[in-house]
Amino acid sequence: MCGELVQRLRALGWTVTTVESCTGGMVAAALTSVPGSSEVFRRGYVTYCDQAKREMVGVSPESLERCTAVSRQVAQEMAEGGAREAAADCCLSVTGYAGPDSGGGEPVGLVYIGCFVRGAVSVRECHFSGGRGAVRRQAAQTALELLLAAL
Repeated sequence: MCGELVQRLRALGWTVTTVESCTGGMVAAALTSVPGSSEVFRRGYVTYCDQAKREMVGVSPESLERCTAVSRQVAQEMAEGGAREAAADCCLSVTGYAGPDSGGGEPVGLVYIGCFVRGAVSVRECHFSGGRGAVRRQAAQTALELLLAAL
């Protein structure tokens, strides 16, 4: 799937970047595993803490306070901010609770994935099951599938 994604981006002449929290760079790693991905991949941000989300991609402190880092609003701001900062046509963002717990009573496996494509952004709320590794793999795979479908 990543090969097809890189091929489509290349054909369009578009670029992509990633902003990841709970996946810790897995989406970027999957994309850059494809030979020739350097033609379309701009950069990958790992914004694991709130401070990184604010400083690296401009997530607003108000959104983090009001909605928490694992929210539709923050996923949207991550996707928009990543595209803006990297001057990319597309951006995938991932924020969620991979486990073993959420630290605040939220369900493990709750993940928001943002998909920015040339000014339009959509956010999907996902509920994945399994352990930490399974949640992270499912989140990364779903993010890639969302961008492929958007193209």
